[in-house]
Amino acid sequence: MAAAACCAAVLTLVGCSGDGESSGITDYVPAPSSTTATSTTAPSTTSSAASTETTAASSTPVLPPPYIASATWVQTEVGPSLQIAPTRNGRNVSSPTAGDEAWTEVLKLDPSADAPGMKEQFQCHWTFARLVQPDKPTWNLEPDRPVVSPDEMISTRCNPGFAEE
Repeated sequence: MAAAACCAAVLTLVGCSGDGESSGITDYVPAPSSTTATSTTAPSTTSSAASTETTAASSTPVLPPPYIASATWVQTEVGPSLQIAPTRNGRNVSSPTAGDEAWTEVLKLDPSADAPGMKEQFQCHWTFARLVQPDKPTWNLEPDRPVVSPDEMISTRCNPGFAEE
């Protein structure tokens, strides 16, 4: 049931704070995927190294940090907003720990981001905005937004409390 709600959220989430534009799911264009050439030669049964190379060549490439290019405070119509600009690797990484690593990068860039609700807004953007709007220039986090449940965070498209600026 939770998986279905998550999938529904991805299909309905189209805004997620930032450039003020919202688009429908039909506007979604997936980020280019990296491909690696793989050898057509069958792996040798006498060497475990050949088997390891084949496995490594066919797996998703590792995308190292940094995942965040900048974190800049701006004043908007809704108050102060921290604009988070992800790097290309941050937009495309699929490691299960990358979101936590990216948040750590945000805090290193600006420790004041460690305010109630900010991490939850970031996690929402990290999880959904990267899928729905992979080339969105920034994700905006506002400290004046209320702390809400994960369901409400998703239903408000990462913008609880008031409209996207």
